Amino acid sequence: MRTLSGIQPTGNLHLGNYLGAIRNWVRMQDEMEGEKLYFLADLHAITVHNDPAELAANTREMAAALMAAGIDPAKAILFNQARVPAHAELAWLLFCTARIGWLNRMTQFKEKSGKNREGASVGLYAYPVLQAADVLLYQTTHVPVGDDQKQHLELARDIATKFNLDTGTETFTLPEPTIPAAAARIMSLRDGNAKMSKSDPSDASRINLVDDADTIMAKIRKAKTDAEPLPSEAAGLEGRPEARNLVAIYAAMADESVDAVLARFAGQGFGAFKPALGDLLVETLRPIATRLGALKADPAAIDAALEDGAARATALARPTLDAAYAALGLCR
Repeated sequence: MRTLSGIQPTGNLHLGNYLGAIRNWVRMQDEMEGEKLYFLADLHAITVHNDPAELAANTREMAAALMAAGIDPAKAILFNQARVPAHAELAWLLFCTARIGWLNRMTQFKEKSGKNREGASVGLYAYPVLQAADVLLYQTTHVPVGDDQKQHLELARDIATKFNLDTGTETFTLPEPTIPAAAARIMSLRDGNAKMSKSDPSDASRINLVDDADTIMAKIRKAKTDAEPLPSEAAGLEGRPEARNLVAIYAAMADESVDAVLARFAGQGFGAFKPALGDLLVETLRPIATRLGALKADPAAIDAALEDGAARATALARPTLDAAYAALGLCR
């Protein structure tokens, strides 16, 4: 069993990133059998323009944040794509197997390119093939996917099947999707209908993993709510997006159900609930912020962890890449 997940190095991780993906990665690392590979998708990041210095800094910061949150490079393989050239090599071989019609059906390109499709990079159009290479390169058996990535994993399976059939080989394992443990969908503190996001111009809209206790408490205190008291069950939050979001954050951080949280706070207003939520966030995030600060102060240690992970990943990737070249009759 081999599980793989990737994340783009956007920098400045926030609570939505932590509860939406990273905490589940840590649990997978500690609870699931087999090898786990976690990579920073810096090759995917360059499908749109990036400042080179900022991308390099974001990659280190993301690696530090993952380790601070509990990813252990001794238990899992942590690396960034650019340190493992086999990702790009295999992607080209798969570009020659993937069909244009398949890529035309990918819905995320339409969303990401917006109205200027002709001005988008070829990489933005074809990056699902690089995603397929990311997965197939390691004979990955299981890939945790959310709703937005199911189509891309199906594409990876289609590419693997066609490659194997075209070459009369069994070069690639067909990966299976796994549904990760329920992750809270964390929304903006200023708008309960919008996802918490780094791109929001208001820093008050999100809890950053590097925020100190005073900042967290201030943001929660100023978070948008309504005047109604909390209900006794989840159904009572219908039509109250900001209230639902704050309760969901509490439930996720406390590892409780929304109904369990509401049973404890039923009938109380946000004057009582917000301080309790702020205290919970501060106590839970403080050790992560402390570890993150220490790691960011030692970039050499971050690079050493990524280099070691890349060496281990390269060793795992080499047999598959060699087999793919051989299957195509390519001599090197």
